[in-house]
Amino acid sequence: MKKQILLFPLLLVALIFTGCSDDDPPTPVNEEEVITTMTVTLTPSGGGTTVTLNFEDLDGDGPNAPVVSVSGNLTAGTTYSGVVKVENKTETPAENITEEVLEEADEHQFFFTPAGGLNVSTTYSDQDGDGNPLGVEFALSANAASSGTLTVTLRHEPTKPNTGISDAGGETDIEATFNVTVE
Repeated sequence: MKKQILLFPLLLVALIFTGCSDDDPPTPVNEEEVITTMTVTLTPSGGGTTVTLNFEDLDGDGPNAPVVSVSGNLTAGTTYSGVVKVENKTETPAENITEEVLEEADEHQFFFTPAGGLNVSTTYSDQDGDGNPLGVEFALSANAASSGTLTVTLRHEPTKPNTGISDAGGETDIEATFNVTVE
């Protein structure tokens, strides 16, 4: 009986030391990407002048305001092929985050929201592996002369499928609002 009582504490100590090993592999952390720059390139079908929308915020939440530019006006009645590129320019050379968005297409979606009377509409030209919209490539129709804003938003882990940004959920990776004129 005495032997059994002595063996029990030794067994308990052995279990504690083997169960608390520091050799367990760490759980991988998937850090969110840093995005400083968004470039939206709009190429008119049938020829014409390409319009570039650019947003750059190199200091993130720092004191400097983002630099936002639009290279020109859209032409009414024209459909544009759109491509979105997102980058991290805090690294040299700049890191093309669009590649990661494409690799993780099921976890991302771009949204295009016109406001303030801007008469444009968009349709997705690409999809993730499940057939849901992605938005790295899209078509923009400049329907009629107008002006307002176009907000381009990249959401991480949105609900898919969705009916738009209002029910997509997820977290915003980057959002930029551009002043756009259709003439």
